[in-house]
Amino acid sequence: MIIDGKQLSAKLKEQMAEQVVELKAKYGRVPSLAVILVGENPASQSYVRGKIKACEVCGFESILITLPESVSEADLLAEIAKLNDDQKVDGVLVQLPLPKHIDEEKVIDAIALEKDVDGFHPDNVANLWLGKPCIKPCTPKGVMRMIEECGFNVAGANAVVVGRSNIVGKPMAKLLLDANATVTIAHSRTKNLSEVTRSADILIAAVGRPRMITADMVRPGAIVIDVGVNRDSETGKLCGDVDFEAVKDIASHITPVPGGVGPMTITMLMQNTIECFLNRVNK
Repeated sequence: MIIDGKQLSAKLKEQMAEQVVELKAKYGRVPSLAVILVGENPASQSYVRGKIKACEVCGFESILITLPESVSEADLLAEIAKLNDDQKVDGVLVQLPLPKHIDEEKVIDAIALEKDVDGFHPDNVANLWLGKPCIKPCTPKGVMRMIEECGFNVAGANAVVVGRSNIVGKPMAKLLLDANATVTIAHSRTKNLSEVTRSADILIAAVGRPRMITADMVRPGAIVIDVGVNRDSETGKLCGDVDFEAVKDIASHITPVPGGVGPMTITMLMQNTIECFLNRVNK
């Protein structure tokens, strides 16, 4: 069974749009998301367009601030400070990657904790690992929602996450642990990787290598979630970290690329914006 991220995303956004109508009636305003885009990276522009469009669908207010590639770190931090102080703004995100002269860590740290819709702020990361209330990173949160959609009971299952990034791999492992899975984090240097991945009831590929996960690496009946977004060097088309055509007949459930995890990441960003809104109005 293919887990259709577009379809699930559309359903959840429809539910959020209904919720936003109720929020406006109760609080007199709707959630507001501010996005800062630095430079003209085509991929970043595309991602930002998707986020602004999702805000429209959900009935949010959106603020798009575009800054030139040459913007100084100080000026970018000043823009963030303004948005932190703006009481009408509930969520702030800076589209990554940033130009090399800007320290990404410093920028992430500058976003107010209560407006950190990406879940990247170090205090949010710490709270996630300490089991305290926090804003969860969008991609891992979306993956958990997709697994839930399969009707699969995560508790007690063997989960293998291939990838150890701060944005996906590590928080993904923590969310699976929180759901009582037995979790292994693997990566490109794991010895006998195929043996490790074949032990998985849930296999999550987030390593950034085209079609790295092949049919012989997947246990029959496993749920396979492909977080990778790569460009095929021969065809120029998007592809994932999983060899989809070879694995789809082995897995019980699998996500496609594109149309799988990507739409859910943006949808979870919308959910996080509502969460930040509610946290702020209920203070």
